[in-house]
Amino acid sequence: MNKNILQERPHLIPCIIAALALLGALGDWPYGYYQLLRFVVCGVGAYVAYRAYNWQKIWATWLFGIIAVLFNPLIPIHLSREIWQPIDLICAIVFIVIIPVLKKSEIKKSDFLEDSNR
Repeated sequence: MNKNILQERPHLIPCIIAALALLGALGDWPYGYYQLLRFVVCGVGAYVAYRAYNWQKIWATWLFGIIAVLFNPLIPIHLSREIWQPIDLICAIVFIVIIPVLKKSEIKKSDFLEDSNR
């Protein structure tokens, strides 16, 4: 129980950075900001999907995998600003909401031994 919060939720800081970048995208910035946004959100989305996969949270793996593909900088999806703004807002909310929801689960040796005896 005395774990460091970053050990239990290593996605905390990347998710906050991605959410702030997405909220910042609602402003009027040069095109370079939106290119950087794609790299940041795609990278953080892939990282959270990887963490969720390791923690066997398949729904989160799919959700953040889709976000990573949507924001991928290599094969960009071109949408109008009117479409991107609600997507940016929804994804920022998702990155904030996932922080308390997704955490490293404790697997006790006794649970593992009980399951293997069945």
